Amino acid sequence: MPPFDSNTTAFRPTLKTMSSDAAPRRSYDRSWEEIELMLNRAELKRKEWKSWFEECRKNEDRDGMKEAARNHKALDGVVKTLKWTLGEEGVGNPLD
Repeated sequence: MPPFDSNTTAFRPTLKTMSSDAAPRRSYDRSWEEIELMLNRAELKRKEWKSWFEECRKNEDRDGMKEAARNHKALDGVVKTLKWTLGEEGVGNPLD
């Protein structure tokens, strides 16, 4: 079997975009191991932001709390999306 050529359009689904300039170029060459590692990193970063939030709360740093909460919430979405990508049981559509 020949190696997958990331520039081959035969393997790419046709997606409707707002403009033809907005179509991203994707290689589709991430391994499951890479996705698992990214999930582990995202979960670790999320824990770090949670700890930072608690530290800011203790110091009454409202701006720090806002930043930590915003980043923690963003990583919730990353974690859910990666778990969904891996097909983890019980993880629904990340857009819901």
